Amino acid sequence: MKNKTQTEDSANTYLTSADLNNPTVPLDVKDLAILRLLQNNARMSVKEISEAVQLSTTPVHERIKRLEANGVIKQYATLIDGAKVRKGLMVICYVSLNQHSKKSGTQFIKLINELPEVVECYSISGEFDFMLKIVAEDMNSYYNFHVNKLSQAENIGQVQSVFIMGVVKQTHVLI
Repeated sequence: MKNKTQTEDSANTYLTSADLNNPTVPLDVKDLAILRLLQNNARMSVKEISEAVQLSTTPVHERIKRLEANGVIKQYATLIDGAKVRKGLMVICYVSLNQHSKKSGTQFIKLINELPEVVECYSISGEFDFMLKIVAEDMNSYYNFHVNKLSQAENIGQVQSVFIMGVVKQTHVLI
């Protein structure tokens, strides 16, 4: 079990200077309305958005470009039903590292970014250092991932897997 200082140090070790120096972007009512619309349907046309927020198309287009340039809009994505594409097993996997140096954290992060089964990874505080969201076809596929990929990584201390039995709420809407 790590003490509080080790936990805080390991969480801060993996943050980049860009993460720490990422000021909020001032957003007005129209920006927020545009973001709400795009969160619900990223394929909405500028014309449809302009009608909904009661602005002409040019200012809406300029606002969207500004939101993209400032990193408020990070990307546009398609949400897929994992069960329909043979990725029906979802697992939350907690991982602690044996060593908490910048080098070991960076090596682990590099590995995680190379594993397609890992769809999300968070640096967390507490007993574990990272929380992974993993998708697999079935239990055999996850077992193969766990034994032959994740557990083979250097510096892995403890791994705890929690299997998702059902989704109660899942959203990407922030505003």
